[in-house]
Amino acid sequence: MELDNHPTVKRYNERKASATLHSPPLKLSVRDLRTMCLEAGVDDVGFVEITRPSLADHKAAILNVFPWTRTLVSFAGRINRENLRSPARSVASLELHHAEERLINAARTLASALERKGIRSSAPAPGFPMEADHWGNGTMHVVSHKPIAVAAGLGKMGLHRNVIHPVFGSFVLLNTVLIDTELDEYNTPLDYNPCLDCKLCTAACPTGAIGPDGFFNPINCLTHTYRELIGGFTNWVENIADSKSASDYRTRTSDAETVSMWQSLTCGPGYKSVYCMAVCPAGDEVIPQFMEDRKAFIKDVVKPLQQKTETVYVLPGSDAENHVLRTFPHKKVKRVGNGIRPLSVANFLASMPIAFQRHQSEGLNATYHFTFSGCEEVEATVVIKDKSIRIEMGHAGVPDVRVHADAKIWLRVLHKETSMLKEIVLRRIRVKGPLQSFKAFGKCFA
Repeated sequence: MELDNHPTVKRYNERKASATLHSPPLKLSVRDLRTMCLEAGVDDVGFVEITRPSLADHKAAILNVFPWTRTLVSFAGRINRENLRSPARSVASLELHHAEERLINAARTLASALERKGIRSSAPAPGFPMEADHWGNGTMHVVSHKPIAVAAGLGKMGLHRNVIHPVFGSFVLLNTVLIDTELDEYNTPLDYNPCLDCKLCTAACPTGAIGPDGFFNPINCLTHTYRELIGGFTNWVENIADSKSASDYRTRTSDAETVSMWQSLTCGPGYKSVYCMAVCPAGDEVIPQFMEDRKAFIKDVVKPLQQKTETVYVLPGSDAENHVLRTFPHKKVKRVGNGIRPLSVANFLASMPIAFQRHQSEGLNATYHFTFSGCEEVEATVVIKDKSIRIEMGHAGVPDVRVHADAKIWLRVLHKETSMLKEIVLRRIRVKGPLQSFKAFGKCFA
C-alpha cells in the first residue's frame, strides 16, 4: 500500500482539507495555563521565558533536554510541615516522597492536556531519577528547578540554599515543565527575600554545613543527608566488597544501617536530615507560630532535632566532624566515604571549591601551581587564603609550592589506589616548595 492510500494518512489529508486539524496557538494565555496547572494539583505556579537573562547559564542544558523550549512552567508543591519537622526520619522522608509524587503526576497531567491541544512539552522529574551516567563527571539533574523557580517569582534562595516561597516558606518541592509555546505574559522575580536571616537552619544543621556568615559546604551536607543514596550507596557497596567475611562487614556497618539501606532501596530514599527546611520559620503561613512565641518555637521545633540521638556521617578530618564533636557531643560521629571520585583532572579542579573545608585551612596562606601531564595537559593555580579558595586556569602569581604530576597517577592517588608518599618517592609526582605547605593543602580537602 502506498503511503497516500493508508487509512491514517487519508484521514489526515481529509482533516487538513476541511481545516479541522488542530493548530497550536501562537501564544498561550497565562490565565488559562495557570488554571490548568492548579487543576492538575500544584499549589503555585510561575512562568519564565527561555530567553530570560538570569537563566543564560542553564539555557543550553534545558535545550539539550527539549530543544523546542520557549516557556518554563515552574511548579511549587506544598509539604506538610509537621511531618517534615518530625524527629522520626521515616515520617519526614515519606512526606517528601508523597510531595514529589504529586508533582510528578501534576506535570504529567499538564503535559497530557497540552499535548491534546497540539502543544509539545517535556516533564522532567522534580528530584530522582537523574542522569546517573553523569555521576562524578558533570551535572546529574536534567533541569535545575531552583533558579527557574526564583526567576518565575516563586521564591528566593535562603541561607540554607533552598527556595523559600513567600507563603509556604521552605515547605515546598519544585518541578518544571518545558513547553514549545510562548505566553502572552511572564512572571518576574520577587522584589524581596522571604528569608528572615534568623539562622535557625545554621543552628539545626547536624554537620555545620550552613555557616551563619552565608558560607555553605555542599560536600558535608551531601555526605550525611544523602548517605543512603547517590555516593553513600557506592561507599556502602565498597564496604561490602572490602569485607573479608560477614563478621568483618558487621564491624564496618551495623545491622541497623544495613536494614536502613534496605529500606531506602525498597521504599524510597531515607533522608538523614533536611533539618534546615524543617526549622525555617519564613513564609506567610509559617511565621505566625514563630512570631507569637519564639522561645516555644525553638523548644518545640528546633530543640527536638538538635537533641536527637543519631549517627552523623562525616568525612574523616572534615569541618563536619569537628562541628559534631563540638556542638552535638550526644550524637555519634561515623567516618565514611561519600563515593565521590573525580574522573578527570578537569573534574578535580572544578570540584575543589565544593570539597573545600575552610576551617581546616585556617592560618594557611599559600599559592600552588599545578602542572599535569600525560592524558590531560593542564596548568592551574590554586590560592588558599583567609579560609577561602580561588582557582585559576594557567599559572598566575608567584607560587609557594609547585606540583608536577602525571594526570592518571594523580587521579589514582585521589581514588586511594596508590599513596601520595609512594608516588613522590617514585618521582611520578614532584613537589617543589615547603612540604609542610603541601601537607596543609591536603588537609583542606576531606
